[in-house]
Amino acid sequence: MKSLAAILMLCIMFFALGCEEAGSIRTIRLAHGLDINHSVHRAMVKMGRDIDSLSNGRLRIEIYPNQQLGTEREILELIQLGSIDMTKVSVATLENFAPKTRILGLPYLFESREHAFKVLDGPIGQSLLDNAKQFRLKGLGYYDAGFRSFYTEQEPVTSPDDLKGLKIRVMESITAMDMVKSLGGSPTPISWGELYTSLQQGVVDGAENNLPSFYLSKHYEVCPYYALDEHTFSPDVLIVGTQFWDTLSEKEQDWIGEAVKASLEHQRKLWAESESEALEKIKEKGVKVSYPDKEPFKELTSEMYRAYEDDEELNNMIMQIKTLAN
Repeated sequence: MKSLAAILMLCIMFFALGCEEAGSIRTIRLAHGLDINHSVHRAMVKMGRDIDSLSNGRLRIEIYPNQQLGTEREILELIQLGSIDMTKVSVATLENFAPKTRILGLPYLFESREHAFKVLDGPIGQSLLDNAKQFRLKGLGYYDAGFRSFYTEQEPVTSPDDLKGLKIRVMESITAMDMVKSLGGSPTPISWGELYTSLQQGVVDGAENNLPSFYLSKHYEVCPYYALDEHTFSPDVLIVGTQFWDTLSEKEQDWIGEAVKASLEHQRKLWAESESEALEKIKEKGVKVSYPDKEPFKELTSEMYRAYEDDEELNNMIMQIKTLAN
């Protein structure tokens, strides 16, 4: 039923798009999986207003949130086919399409948020965005998705020992799965939209995500323990399909570029606010927040870096990232 609904929605969009192009209005079809109260969605709404204003109504964005048109992976596939134009995707999902981006999912790669954006907004971040072009995906920039941490149903996570034997939901990411395995857990890929029910029914014992996503998804209703181990800083990437991008004039690309820049800056401010709010709200809801020693987690996951020692390009990139922390 979900697939049929998505196909019907796409047919409606294509019909509407044909009518709009006849009137010289171009619609950018943007789909993502987040709640409409999420900072990324709110920043996308601003982007839509800015593009409409900059183009004097010639370009506009239609946003389809909450996985209306599919999961992140399904949306990326639709973008590659040219059926959707733009999306937000976690770098953990993007690594399945643009493999070099997997280094951004390495545990404890970034020392701080400042360190992360020093890298992402610099030459390394740009080179990873450019690398996706060969897969018909053009990266436009990075939204803040904060640090990801573990949350569980039955017991708090105070050390890696507490993860042993637990089924932990992860995204469809080999890097994320390897990380959970290295800590003794059993990684279980489940789509975001199905996770609440999976937690409720005991399909998994816990998951890992950032604070705002944990709060907005109401996962605190079934997982009363949140451990701020902050194992990965996994940004969201704003992606546009090259099939769509290459049909735009230079002026249209400039309008979108200007609106994207403002959207990224706006979202990062909203994120900082939403992160503080989420921490306060989940405590009010009775969630037990712990602050485990990160060193045992770092030690166990450090083995993952050895897999890159034979890849000169990516190993050098990792070394450069580490250097930028100083």
